[in-house]
Amino acid sequence: MDSIDTIAALNKAIEDARERYRAANPLSGAAEENALQYLPGGNTRSVLHFEPFPLTMVSGEGAEVTDLDGHHYADFVGEYSAGLFGHSDPRVRAAIEEALDTGIAMGAPTNYERTLAGLLCERFPALEQVRFCNSGTEANLMALTTACAVTGRNKLMAFRDSYHGGVIKFPGGNCELNVPFDFVLSDFNDIEGTKALIREHGDDLAAVIIEPILGAGGNIPGDREFLNMLRELTTDVGALLIFDEIKTARLGAAGVQGMLDFTPDLTTVGKFIAGGLPTGVFGGRADLMARYDPRHGRGWNHAGTFNNNVCSMAAGCAAMGEVFTSERADEFLKWSEAFRLSLNEMFAERDVPMYANGMGSMIAIHFSKVATKSPAHITAGCQSLRPLLHMEMLLEDVLICKRGDFFLSLPMGESHLTKARDALGTFIDKHKHLIEDVLASQ
Repeated sequence: MDSIDTIAALNKAIEDARERYRAANPLSGAAEENALQYLPGGNTRSVLHFEPFPLTMVSGEGAEVTDLDGHHYADFVGEYSAGLFGHSDPRVRAAIEEALDTGIAMGAPTNYERTLAGLLCERFPALEQVRFCNSGTEANLMALTTACAVTGRNKLMAFRDSYHGGVIKFPGGNCELNVPFDFVLSDFNDIEGTKALIREHGDDLAAVIIEPILGAGGNIPGDREFLNMLRELTTDVGALLIFDEIKTARLGAAGVQGMLDFTPDLTTVGKFIAGGLPTGVFGGRADLMARYDPRHGRGWNHAGTFNNNVCSMAAGCAAMGEVFTSERADEFLKWSEAFRLSLNEMFAERDVPMYANGMGSMIAIHFSKVATKSPAHITAGCQSLRPLLHMEMLLEDVLICKRGDFFLSLPMGESHLTKARDALGTFIDKHKHLIEDVLASQ
């Protein structure tokens, strides 16, 4: 089959899947149409949009959700990693209810924030002191501005296809809505290229910010040698190294930094730590965080009405102190990593060019027979097949992210994993030859 025929066959397969999806979800389709009057695109979060329209969800329990048309799904979207605790953990719910009963907008410090700060600092090696904020975006903004203020420099390094929040994202390069910081971009896992850029900009470089596993860029783990180089060179040039562990902190007891015995200068955490409620954290070395101490009269003014909102803080105390303990985190990593490896065993047995990239409960399906080490290695064929995978999984009642990500959650059991594995098997049975043709034509 030549490339033109292959593209036509892929487009037909995608449109066929979308037609079946439309027919199965008329109420979600109508809800989308009605929402267009007041919301551009019908929603208020761009990543949730997909063609022909996103599902409208009405309820969730455990690791499952139900849409407006009454379909029940195994939830592998997992709120893009924020839904680690699922939808109805009783301990998290009880903590939120207690906070609601005792006062909502307190306008003062509470025991909740102090307890949660202690839990996080005891858990993550590089967090000596922390400050709370409202999201991962805010946490990264604060970490970056802290680095600029500490060093007296303004240039920052990030990596192409990284995501550090709604206004700090680099899908293929800079984004038109990014904050106007002076970023220099390098390629993830490119040791020599990144070395050269750090040396070139070293006198002006305030910080390097990196996800130890590149999330939105394909759940690509950073090579240890690459991360070690960043630690060494940032120290040499007087820049700070910021670990964005907003997603990856869920991997084991102490995130990737604990796994690697690695010490960045600043760390950001968020997503799941408040049990699914909004929050973010930035912190690190005590000498850096001491700049925020107001007691000496020169402390930097860190504002934010809801930084310590009691519902998020209370939920976080339960989530990190009672539910996702260090022991549970290690168990969950082992269990979820076994699932990821089982997918790759299935793909190899079926001799299909698919690979489950990532680690543990953070998985991205790539159309390749080997692990992807850089976003530059993600082919056009891989990108073009993702809409088909997404649609076919939804039609099998397995909810995944449109870019092919799977996020596992604590309430999942073997039945959920089997359902996802079987749905992927059905996808392979139906489209294996098309997958091979598309990749061969690119």
